[in-house]
Amino acid sequence: MSLIRDQVSPRTWLAFTHHVAGLVIGFLFLGVTIGVAFSAAFVPLGLVSLPILGLMLRCADWLADGERVRFAVLLGAPIAGWPSDPRRGYRWLLIPRRVTLFGRATGGEIGYALLRLPVSLVTALLSIGVWATGLVLLTLPLYGGLLPGGAPTIGGAQLRGPTHLVVSVTAGLLLLLVAPSITRGLASADTAFARWLLAPPKNLAARVAELEVSRERVVDAAEAERRRIERDLHDGAQQRLVALAMELGRAKAKFGDDVDGAMVLVDQAHAQAKEALTELRNLVRGVHPPVLTDRGLDAALSGLAALCPVPVDVRVDVAVRPKPAVEAVAYFLVAEALTNVAKHSRASHVSVFVEGHGFPGQLTVVVSDDGIGGADQNGGGLSGLADRVAGLDGILSVESPSGGPTIVSAVLPCG
Repeated sequence: MSLIRDQVSPRTWLAFTHHVAGLVIGFLFLGVTIGVAFSAAFVPLGLVSLPILGLMLRCADWLADGERVRFAVLLGAPIAGWPSDPRRGYRWLLIPRRVTLFGRATGGEIGYALLRLPVSLVTALLSIGVWATGLVLLTLPLYGGLLPGGAPTIGGAQLRGPTHLVVSVTAGLLLLLVAPSITRGLASADTAFARWLLAPPKNLAARVAELEVSRERVVDAAEAERRRIERDLHDGAQQRLVALAMELGRAKAKFGDDVDGAMVLVDQAHAQAKEALTELRNLVRGVHPPVLTDRGLDAALSGLAALCPVPVDVRVDVAVRPKPAVEAVAYFLVAEALTNVAKHSRASHVSVFVEGHGFPGQLTVVVSDDGIGGADQNGGGLSGLADRVAGLDGILSVESPSGGPTIVSAVLPCG
């Protein structure tokens, strides 16, 4: 029954339509190929052919997009497009840029344009041929007597008699039964051919998806950092500055009749001003510490270790300073890890190791403690660090079994 259903299946006839449409589209691609070849051949003779070359390459882009739609609609086989490249485009007068002319995507489109017609000829002729031959053989008894000589002739021998007609009908029926499978099989082969030339490599597509996720995580981390800064400013420094202004206002009012009381209020305002400065300094350090910019990771991490209530050993072995963004992520990774150690780990000792090595360059950051363990990478602080690390295409690893030790490590590309 499945063989009979295949005869009227929409998939079969959509595939058949796809093969026939490929013939027409193949001639369009052939015109583009001829245009590219002639315009490229005449480029050394003058710049007149450059706009034509650009137009032909644009036509190849449009036809390739149309092919992706055709495969998706008729065969249900979407073909991924290449990720957009800001460098990929056309200058004035349609003159193509170098990256467009010699890129992998354009090379695949030109190759597809060159091979589309031959491939469609093969698939369409095979598909039409198997259906037509099956119908001819199946219906041969109906019109065989009307042929010249009263019977069909194959190889100089006439097919007469019931045996020949039975063989013809059987062969036609078998061909019609396998024709749907052949038609869809040719469509699958055509899809593989199109993906080979028009789609980016699978690893590139996966890489693009990974970068999209990484970008979202970076945006979320930046938004969370902005909210933290706003909260700290509102709840900390802003409140102190408001109190400072109020104290100064009260002192100003008392200067006329109570100088001693005014001096007490001025002293209180002075203390609040120093506290506000301390909070602002800590807030700035949380955004990006000046010592990190001025003196690098070694000095910045040593400052963090000095402020940690748990003894910390710091070792930094970086021959060449990494980029500021990499330094910042490494710094905040250590800062968050030391904060967690001080709050939750019950550790008696912490080790911080930073090493830069390899080509094109990697920065390895490892923070380990001898505490009770149980750190959760999906927790608020470590989750934010994971987003920061992912934004640099790095890898964050947290090992914290119950009972300890806890090891937080990251590998950050520096190339």
